[in-house]
Amino acid sequence: MADVATQPGQGAETSTRPGFVQRLFLHNITAKVAALPMIATVLVIFVGCTAWTIYYSFTNSRLLPRNDFVGFDQYVRLFGTNRWNISITNLLMYGSMSLVLTLTLGFLLAVLMDQKIRFESAFRTIMLYPFALSFIVTGLVWQWIMNPTLGLQGTMRNLGWTGFTFDWISNPRMVLFALLIAGLWQGVGFCMVLMLAGLRGVDEEIWKAARVDGIPTWRTYISVVLPMMRGVLVTSVVIIGSGIVRLYDLVVALTNGGPGISSEVPAKYVYDYMFGGGNIGQGLAASTMMLVTVMIIMVPWAYLEFGGKGRR
Repeated sequence: MADVATQPGQGAETSTRPGFVQRLFLHNITAKVAALPMIATVLVIFVGCTAWTIYYSFTNSRLLPRNDFVGFDQYVRLFGTNRWNISITNLLMYGSMSLVLTLTLGFLLAVLMDQKIRFESAFRTIMLYPFALSFIVTGLVWQWIMNPTLGLQGTMRNLGWTGFTFDWISNPRMVLFALLIAGLWQGVGFCMVLMLAGLRGVDEEIWKAARVDGIPTWRTYISVVLPMMRGVLVTSVVIIGSGIVRLYDLVVALTNGGPGISSEVPAKYVYDYMFGGGNIGQGLAASTMMLVTVMIIMVPWAYLEFGGKGRR
């Protein structure tokens, strides 16, 4: 009898499942249909091309892709190449300086803007304007400024300062600092806007309480405000970090990797080997290592922004 009694319930439960699945599928059907092109784009272009890149990085592909597997030979050659090792070193040096200085200068400028100064909108627009330019334009502008003959050095010497020297783009020891100046000029304004949005989100009561307690302003920023801007800081680090890994057009426009290979970067290495050297396997191995670097940046950010919130 017990078995017979449970059968109608089981049948009812089974009969409701198709209806539940149907309602779930038809819920917001318009939005789901509208999202299909983007889903297909992600699966085909991003996921598919990433899998294609990793797959052929283990082959001996030259001018055209071919299924001639060589294991990790391309990666062994990659890290045995002096040009690649210099590219990694340059990226680490440029990236560390750019990340620290962009965040620091962006935050300091945001603090100044947050003082309710006059013509704030005008200053904010001026600071953000370089970010609207492409890195190619930025590189060409700074290439002219730093040109030893036609740029700032030549101008100052023509005015009588014959000992003035500003030849960083032709000096292997200083060329990374030339790239850094151009990169900061373009990126600091955007970081400032992000930081300013975070500062404007701080409750005014916190500032009043800090003043009542006699806490200095600088300490309020460091001990109270910055921890509250954790989301803005993490987002800024991710945006700046991913841009550093993808650094290419600024280098091509400003130094083209020179003098020699003293300002080479991984993205330029990938492009030169894939399209200039006709070595797809080597270029894809280098691009896979760049992908790994981006994942090292993105995975902790995704965990902090999404994974950690569910546990709190």
